[in-house]
Amino acid sequence: MNSAVPESNVEHDELIHDARTLRFILIGMITALVAVIAAMSGLNVAQQQMATGLRASQIGVLWIINSYTLTLAACLLPVGAIGDRWGRKKILVIGLVLFGAATVGALFANSAATMIAARVVAGVGAAMIMPVTLSIITSSFPPESRSKAIGIWAGFAGGGGMIGLFVSASAIDVLSWRWIFAMPLALVAISLVVTTRFAPESRDKGNHPFAVGGVVFGVHEGPERGWTDVLTLAGLIVGVVSIVAFIVVERRHADPLLDVSLFRDRRLASSTVGLVIIFSAMFGIFLVLFPFFQAVLGWSSLRSASAMLPMMFMLMPLSTVAPKVAARFGRRATMTAGLLSFAAGLVFMASFASVERGYSAIFPGLILIGLGLGLAMTPATEAITECLPPEKQGVASAINDTTRELGASVGVALLGSILSASYRSSVDSKLADLPDAVREPVGDGLASAFGVAANAGNDAARIIDAARHAFVDGWITSMWIGTSLIGVGALYLIFFGPRREK
Repeated sequence: MNSAVPESNVEHDELIHDARTLRFILIGMITALVAVIAAMSGLNVAQQQMATGLRASQIGVLWIINSYTLTLAACLLPVGAIGDRWGRKKILVIGLVLFGAATVGALFANSAATMIAARVVAGVGAAMIMPVTLSIITSSFPPESRSKAIGIWAGFAGGGGMIGLFVSASAIDVLSWRWIFAMPLALVAISLVVTTRFAPESRDKGNHPFAVGGVVFGVHEGPERGWTDVLTLAGLIVGVVSIVAFIVVERRHADPLLDVSLFRDRRLASSTVGLVIIFSAMFGIFLVLFPFFQAVLGWSSLRSASAMLPMMFMLMPLSTVAPKVAARFGRRATMTAGLLSFAAGLVFMASFASVERGYSAIFPGLILIGLGLGLAMTPATEAITECLPPEKQGVASAINDTTRELGASVGVALLGSILSASYRSSVDSKLADLPDAVREPVGDGLASAFGVAANAGNDAARIIDAARHAFVDGWITSMWIGTSLIGVGALYLIFFGPRREK
């Protein structure tokens, strides 16, 4: 496709060749990116402490985590276009300030409702940050170093979540769960200083309208409320209608926000589908692994985060090597191999996980998942940015980030809700002979189960044992659902991936 940039349309989109400036641009963009990712993943390690501190149920904690990702996913595409039009650096600076202010609000939240509100505002700020970080990189770096920079960005996009988990876990063990917001605040401050000093301003002066996509809600409530519940059906219908309306309007507009015909390009379509599925499974796994480590195995927060390091040690180096692998074997083959490795890791964990086997039953699965993520993410990111011209890199970055955040929000909603519903069903059957006044709060989640057990006398050990085994039952179910998602993605790449790759 034609990627020429009309001179009159771009205020500043010059490639930078000064190594020092490029290094600081990359530092500024990565610190901002990791702040956004860490704010998403850091709460996973604090689920049990947050549930106790805010008196929230397992579903309430799920909404606290997902309100951020849902808002972020809904706002990414329009904000990417706003950055193209009003100035990418300007939007990034505003986003950093808004995100920082909302994070301070979350730090002092004293109820689940207040925390959800702060997380929604933080999600808006994050949507102003995330797409701009990649678009500034792609519009600033020369072709000979752009792939490497994108690879580093993709590595931190995946590994940043685990960095956030590790730092947050350390803060919880040494201080309290509220200190999980300290790392994002520090990174935002660093990025603000570096961005103001080194990042170039660039914009597209075309006259583009702004549109807002629908938000997935039914997936969140379906497993818990039932797929025929009125609220579930209403959410699903609104989401589908919003997507269809967006496509119809964009196809008819002379100068659309997103030219949906671009998805005829197999590189863009397959990469988008691949990233949605990858991040659905990855963040769904993050959500369910930490209660397993902390409440089922009885580990500290720091030890739980350390248990994820094998995945990170595979993911981050492979993200930088993946472009070379894709150049040798093709993007479709590389991404498919990554998804199959990811699926193999999930199958291993679903097959062998148990309360009694502990960590040894999931360690090989984490290695395979890290290998798969490292191989799949960077080729998909490169393909998306290549499909749009330089003046549209804000939208290209927003597409890339929207697929990631949409995947994350769907994964957290779907796998988290399946886990919650399966846990409740399993624990009810295991404690069927106990009074409803005891059994019902135990069904709210592991944190509630431990609270009930503290006052249950002779039944305490039985309640804790039932809750732990019920959680693993639900976790295994969610892992098989994740495997199915990854399998669908691999089949899509095999049959509908690009025939000829660049």
